[in-house]
Amino acid sequence: MNRVLCACLLAATGTVTSAQLTTQSIATGIDRPVFVTHAGDGSGRLFVIEQEGAIRVIDADGNLLATPFMDIDPIVTGGTSGGNEQGMLGLAFHPDYAVDGADGEGKFYVNYIGSGSDSYIEEYQVSAGDANVADTGTARLVMFMDQPFSNHNGGWLAFGPDGYLYVAAGDGGSGNDPGNRASRLNQYMGKIHRIDVDGGDDFPADNNHNYEIPADNPFVADSGALDSIWLYGLRNPWRTSFDKDTGDMWIADVGQNQWEEINHNVGNVGGEFYGWRCREGLHSTGLSCSATGWVDPVHEFNHSGGNCSVTGGYVYRGCELGEEFQGQYFFGDYCGGSVWTLDPSDYSRTTHFNFGFGLSSFGQDEAGELYITDLFGGEVFKIVNPNAADENDNGISDACEAMCPADLTGDGNLNFFDVSAFLNAFASQDPIADFTGDGNYNFFDVSAFLNAFNAGCP
Repeated sequence: MNRVLCACLLAATGTVTSAQLTTQSIATGIDRPVFVTHAGDGSGRLFVIEQEGAIRVIDADGNLLATPFMDIDPIVTGGTSGGNEQGMLGLAFHPDYAVDGADGEGKFYVNYIGSGSDSYIEEYQVSAGDANVADTGTARLVMFMDQPFSNHNGGWLAFGPDGYLYVAAGDGGSGNDPGNRASRLNQYMGKIHRIDVDGGDDFPADNNHNYEIPADNPFVADSGALDSIWLYGLRNPWRTSFDKDTGDMWIADVGQNQWEEINHNVGNVGGEFYGWRCREGLHSTGLSCSATGWVDPVHEFNHSGGNCSVTGGYVYRGCELGEEFQGQYFFGDYCGGSVWTLDPSDYSRTTHFNFGFGLSSFGQDEAGELYITDLFGGEVFKIVNPNAADENDNGISDACEAMCPADLTGDGNLNFFDVSAFLNAFASQDPIADFTGDGNYNFFDVSAFLNAFNAGCP
């Protein structure tokens, strides 16, 4: 099903270069960072996976806490050196992590390679006495997948807009998917799975699978298929994400020898087949598949210029970079280090900067701002725009003020500190207190601020 072939060919050949964006280091001394995320709890913290099996916390003030949030290195296999693809690879916090009394309160999920060099998806809970330390004694196995080889483990985890947990699995490894697993619906490998961790247990006799199958998964009526499969025909999806605004899924799938690809699943539709192992990017591999009717990627790139392995990112929904980056999909390459965006309207690609070798992952905070991890340098960087419009020169991007004008501290929250900042600015006739924009400082500015404050942030 080559419905986007023309758009892909355009995107693969037409590249624009922009020099607006750069990075700012926010944490060093991290052991092989491979992912950055947040807990959705308003704390402003970032959680960073160390590939060997730990999760580190960067607090709201930018401090890397000395004590890990969790360290399960003794049960995690690999991830210790070179280009090893094992280790702890995925982390997702339950949507109700910060909701008092909810079933998901304090729960989070990890995807790691463990005993037998196989994949384990486990549930843990935060400790009762310290929000910055998990209770490793709460471990509960959710899903197990046998890995035939050591590479192509996928590893991504995330809760979708529908509240279900999505789990990415590579094709099982080696080269050219020797078991033809990605296109076979009776195999866990080469898929994205969709499971319900809040429901019952559809596999009471199987200790390796402790979850419920959503009733609308695409293959529940197929007796020859695994009910957990949502999407298939993937080689090694290294970083998948949901658009915070639209719910679309974006999948970066690492190629075999020549072509890296980006897949855009508009509306997050289940059942799509992405072509591996008979397709690499837009090209036939000459290998057979057990399925037909593939969906082509919306973008591909080859290994020229030092490229070797796509690293998927996110659709930008923050504000600090400026309005012009809203809705753009960020991604890069692990070896070549280029950081690009795709415009979803035509899939044209723009080059923004070169990060260098070892671009292991992108990350996203609660406000939608983006981060990059340097695998070998042990650093986490924030993507920043030094040239973002700031007409009143208050250090806050105009786009952020437009989204939430009462957030004068720029922390994404509305509280006493914003009221205090307004009152101080009003008293000194600082331009940020001129909420009416008429050059005067009077009751109407106070009223405008209070209205904006009561309206809240998007």
